[in-house]
This record gives sequence, C-alpha cells and structure tokens, in this order.
Amino acid sequence: MNSYLQQLAGQTRRHFLGTSGMGLGAMALSSLSGSASADIEIDAMQPLARRVPHFAPKAKRVIYLHLTGSPPNLDLYDHKPELVKRTGQDCPDEFLAGRTFAFTSGVPKLMGTPRKFAQYGESGTWLSDAVPGFHDPDIVDEMCFIHSMNTDQFNHAPAELLIYTGSPRSGRPSMGAWATYGLGTENQDLPGFVVLISSGVQPNGGANSFGSGFLPSVFQGVQCRSKGDPVLYASDPKGMDRSLRRRSLDALKQLNELQAQKLGHPETLTRIAQYELAYRMQASVPEVMDITKETKATQEAYGAKPGEASFANNCLLARRLVEQGVRFVQLFDWGWDFHGTAAATGLADGLTNKMGATDRPIAALIRDLRERDLLKDTLIVCGGEFGRTPFREGRTSKSRILGRDHYPDCFTMWMAGGGVKGGTNYGQTDELGFGVSENRVHVHDLQATIMHLMGFDHTRLTYRFQGRDYRLTDVHGDVVHDVLA
Repeated sequence: MNSYLQQLAGQTRRHFLGTSGMGLGAMALSSLSGSASADIEIDAMQPLARRVPHFAPKAKRVIYLHLTGSPPNLDLYDHKPELVKRTGQDCPDEFLAGRTFAFTSGVPKLMGTPRKFAQYGESGTWLSDAVPGFHDPDIVDEMCFIHSMNTDQFNHAPAELLIYTGSPRSGRPSMGAWATYGLGTENQDLPGFVVLISSGVQPNGGANSFGSGFLPSVFQGVQCRSKGDPVLYASDPKGMDRSLRRRSLDALKQLNELQAQKLGHPETLTRIAQYELAYRMQASVPEVMDITKETKATQEAYGAKPGEASFANNCLLARRLVEQGVRFVQLFDWGWDFHGTAAATGLADGLTNKMGATDRPIAALIRDLRERDLLKDTLIVCGGEFGRTPFREGRTSKSRILGRDHYPDCFTMWMAGGGVKGGTNYGQTDELGFGVSENRVHVHDLQATIMHLMGFDHTRLTYRFQGRDYRLTDVHGDVVHDVLA
C-alpha cells in the first residue's frame, strides 16, 4: 500500500479532525499526492522489486531505438514506384487544401525517391539501397514493418512526447517509466530504465521523453554515458572513499526516515530507495558498461569502439544491459531530420552516411540477441516521431540537395523479437504516400501493442493523479493483434 495511505489508515477520527485544518482544502491537497493502480503493489523501500503483469508476457524487456528527427520512410522502407514516375509534377490540390506544413508553402513538387528499391528475404520486403545492413534474409525476416503509422503532431518535440508519454505536452510519464512501474526490474543493482544518447544531442522532448511525470521519480530513465563515467557523479569525489559514502548515506537515510514518519509523503521513501540504488550502481554500472570485456569479434560486428560515444557502442551496451536484467533501454540518436538544407541531411550521401552508422549495429544487435537466446523475449522497436512528405521541402525546392518536410499522416516503424511476427509488412499507404490506405495504426495503438507484449492490458495499467486515473494511452489505443506471433 502507498505509505501515505498507510499513515492515514492508522489515524483516529479525533487526530484527523485535529489536524485537517480547513477540511475540504486538506482533502483536496491529499488528492494531489497520487496513488498506485489498484492492481499494482509498490513497496516504497523496494520500488523496483519484480512484479507480475496482468498476463504472461511475450516480451520481458524492451530496447527502443528512437531516430530523433524522423527518417525518410519513402527512401528506406515504403516503395512508391508511382510517386517516382510523377516526380516533378505539382502536388495535387486535394493533398494540400487546409493543410499546414512546417517549412513548405504554395504548391510543392512531388518527389519520388532517388534511392533504388529491391525485395529481400522470404518475406519479399521492399528495402532501399540505403539500408544494406537489413538486406540479409537473416535480418529482414525477423522484422515486422508497420507502414501505416499515424500521429497527430507535425513538430518534433510534441510528436516525440506524444509517442513516448501519450500526450504532446510535458508532464506525463514516459513509456519506459510505465513499463518499469508495472514490472519493476530483474536486477536490483541496476536501474529498471536506462537511457543512452548518441550524436551528442538530447532528444527533442528533452528529459520529458524519458521522465517519470507524476509517477514516483525512481521510475524515470537513468541517463548513462558510453564515454567517461557511465553515470555522472557516480564516482567517489576526492577525499571520499566508499566506506565514507556509505556512512553519509546512512545519515541521510535516518533523516529521510524521520521526515517520512512525520509527513508520510511517498516521495521521501522513494528518495531513500534512489540513494540506495545509486550506491549499488557504483559497483555494478561500470562493470556492465565496460564493452572492452566483449570479444574483438563482437565489437567489430557492431562497429563499436571502446571509449567513444556512438550509436554502435550504445547498441552493444543495450544488449549488455538487458542481459543483466534492465527492463527498458531507450536509445536516442539525433540527426534524422532530412530537410536537405545541407549535404548531411540530403537523401543521397547524407542518408547513406547516416544509415551506414546505424543499420550495421542494429543488424548486429538482432543477431547477438538471437544467438544468446534473448531475442524471443526482447522486443526491439525502431522509428521516429512522424514521417516525411512525398514532395520536396519548400526551402530547398531549387537546391541540388533533395530533402523532405515533416509529415504526420503516415510513416513506417518496425519491431523485432519479443512476440512480434517476423517477416511481416503490415498496413499500406496510397500510391503517392500521402495517406494510410489500409490498417491505420495510431501511435496510441503502438503503445497499446507494446504494453500488451509486456503482459499488460493498457487500460488497466493506471495511476491515480489529481483525482483521475491516467494511463500511457490516455483514453485511446487498440492492440494490433495482426503483428503478434
């Protein structure tokens, strides 16, 4: 039971009336404290203890690869030969009427992909020449592509927050926080939710994209680094050894326990649990984050280089983390906003170079998990926050560098492992790539499906806050059963 509610249960009526002040105001204040869902029991002193989901899960853990800025789906996964034929034609009026785009106005020109597509694997999946790492049937037939993704937002930060928190505004718990709240972690010496960031840039939604919102803060993502100290301030400062830090934490624990007894606020006990986890992490995190312990062959398969901060290193670290019991690992990789305003964000060399640093480590991650018998219950999810337009971006319409604008109506994401039906292509867009023509999947549906794979009825994984039961999918979302194995 929530410690705040435990304290209230032990109070007499006389004590309540004597301390309730204005009565209604006190009751309103207590409603702000929040409480767990009726079927989630949280031990305040061990908030990350392993918990049982609603039903047997297909996925015990998740690795979510977010390509910040959103990759151009029409140049990677969504083959549109008719759009290629009509390249250079004016965009039809019916696709522009009443629409607002981030950087395009007037009548833009249709633009088919400059990339070459072919079919791969037994599934016959269409892939472009920009993703050679996925061409191997051993990889592509593990993947489930959803071509009919749809979102409500066309700017980066709100779209990213929507896909991770269920709301385009800050303040809601992220997907990883919900998963850890519902399941805890399998290793009490490591966080349940770890965040790794490559390209040196934070996600567009900032820390809110991996925050805990109104859930206890112990469920937020712990950002680790692949270069230097894995967690800032984890090392003992000059003049303090581990035994002195232990004594310092014991003193803090006593003070926090006194405050918890007096005020009964659940976040005080959460703070104690976080300090204890941080102390245990001092020994466990450097060990699990040390990729020099991997064989040369493994490092080369990923393209990982110890001591660097890279997407390849982070993919290898993700495998090491889930192998050690971390429940949810989130990788953010910046640099996927392909407007074509510079060569690095163009659909030719820019996309080749960006995918060249990405598809190889992803393919290695899939193979590595499979060889270790972890892929069957580890769910990999990969994609951006929205799609890209089937026409040229307005600012670069006269440039030799090709680029696309933001587009929310349809885009592609893929999943692998963890109960997903490999070798599947689900949903379709129309022949020009402007809208979903079959099996629309909203981001809330994706969230519901991920929660289902982890063993949760998304409508029942809730947390009461300010008098309302909240959930990741808000009041929406349907599980996409056709992509499940």
